[in-house]
Parts: sequence; C-alpha cells; structure tokens
Amino acid sequence: MKLRYSIALSLPLVSATAMAADLSLKFEIPQLNVAEYHRPYVAAWLENADQKVVANLAVLYDTKKKDNAGTKWLKDMRQWWRKSGRDVAMPLDGVSGATRAPGEHTLSFPVAQEAINKLPAGQYQLVVEAAREAGGRELVKVPVAWPPKSAQNFAGKGKEELGAVSVLVKP
Repeated sequence: MKLRYSIALSLPLVSATAMAADLSLKFEIPQLNVAEYHRPYVAAWLENADQKVVANLAVLYDTKKKDNAGTKWLKDMRQWWRKSGRDVAMPLDGVSGATRAPGEHTLSFPVAQEAINKLPAGQYQLVVEAAREAGGRELVKVPVAWPPKSAQNFAGKGKEELGAVSVLVKP
C-alpha cells in the first residue's frame, strides 16, 4: 500500500522535471577606449518566428538612480522598447538588474523559467540589445531551437557594444 502511494506521488514530479529545460546566456561587454564611457544598458528577450516577444529575460540599467531616473534612457534600447519595454513597469521583479562593467557575464533566468518551459516547440531567437550613453547601440540575435533534446550551445557576435554572445540550453 505504501509503495503504491509513493509511486503515485512521485509521478507528477518526474513528468515536471522531464519537461523542464534550462537556458542561460553568456555575453561580453567589450572594454572601449573612448573619452566618455558609461556602462551600457542591456536587454535580453526571446522572440518567436513572428518576431513577437515571448519572454523578457533581463533588463540591465542604472537601478540606483534617485526616483527611478535610470528608466529615462531605457527607450534608447529601441527594439526592446518598441516590442515590449514601453508596455512594462520598471523595475520588473526577477528581470531588472544593475548594469555590468566590461567583461564576460553569465545570466540564468529562474523567474522566466516557468514561461520558457511552457513555450511550444519551435525556432526562437534570443535577442540581446545594448545601448550606451554617449555611445552606440547594437543588437545581436541568436537562433535557438526549443525545447532542447540535448545540451546545445548557440552563438552570435557583436561588433562594438557587444562581444561574443552564447546561449546554452539543456534538457
């Protein structure tokens, strides 16, 4: 009798973990030799084949400015702003974060994971956009097959504001 209840209780856990997959983003912010340097604002999101946002993954901006003044320049990330940014109130819990210094950074998305795991199978693009005050703006799109059948790494590369961008997906 105990064995039957034990198996019945563990089946939903097994099926939930079988459907879950992990997605992480690794990106590089290059060190630029310019007179006036400000850390870039960075947004990352997933788009479907119709180029519609299916999940906001990260929005990195100056979160410490008084009276939430750092949100003033979010619209400089034009693609993200037009597709999703103007419709959300910042800060977004689990999505918003502080800007990053030049170097390599890795992000995982525990808050968005539930929404990501509910996506239908298909081709998506993970989009990373960076914009810098008194600097440039750049967008890198990395195609991603979802859900992953095995651990896979997808890569893209920026030219100025972003360096190497890679997406690791694991079943």
